[in-house]
Amino acid sequence: MPLFHLILVALIQGITEFLPVSSSGHLILLPRLTGMEDQGIVIDVAAHVGTLFAVVLFFWGDVRAALFGLGRLARGKVDTQGAWLALCLIIATVPVIVAGLILKVTGLADAMRSVTVIGWTMLLFGVLLYFADQRAPQEKTQAEWSIKDAVRLGLWQAVALIPGTSRSGITITGALFHGYTRHDAAKIAMLMSIPTIIASGSLAGLDLIGGDVPLRDATIVIALSFLSALAALAFMMRLLRSVSFTPYVIYRVILGIVLIWVGYTGWA
Repeated sequence: MPLFHLILVALIQGITEFLPVSSSGHLILLPRLTGMEDQGIVIDVAAHVGTLFAVVLFFWGDVRAALFGLGRLARGKVDTQGAWLALCLIIATVPVIVAGLILKVTGLADAMRSVTVIGWTMLLFGVLLYFADQRAPQEKTQAEWSIKDAVRLGLWQAVALIPGTSRSGITITGALFHGYTRHDAAKIAMLMSIPTIIASGSLAGLDLIGGDVPLRDATIVIALSFLSALAALAFMMRLLRSVSFTPYVIYRVILGIVLIWVGYTGWA
């Protein structure tokens, strides 16, 4: 794959992963609207792995606590904040793994990679995010994350397997509806991305071993998406304390309408 294409994929992924605008949706649109070769799911996942490294580094304090908490969980103890966080993350990851396996086995994962699907999900879930942001009570913090909320947010996250939904966007929407503040809703969404990306990256790693995608291409995408994601994440988390999600909603609605038109008219 040309170097320019790899750089473009990495930058799109890194910049959009932590914004509620669907990074995977943008990656799918890239070949559809530019005529470039479809980079494929494995390169998409490689870009997500780069953002995984970024979110782990950015939230290293929480990640380290959860890693130590796993040891406590293995001994049947949930007596520390880290153990509780690890338990909630595990529970929240189960729905997306189950749903992802179903989509892969049935072939629906590839079938949904269309401009029309992305257009509708951009539009509808953008409007849903607006209502959550404007009307839901925003009082709870990450420290109040419960098992019940972990199950709920896990189900919200599973919806993001539909291209264009945005994993961070739908998880933030769910967290807002369940009473979390903007900043903490985003933080929970970012932490939830870690085990999810690890699971999808492990599955795609089988294709890399098989040689379907050059290791060089995947390495370039991982490195560049890591750098751009780290910068984008730091920028967004600072802004969230004072800025609503309305600008992202406006972007989603406009892009969604355009893509629906494109999809139904056959322009691309």
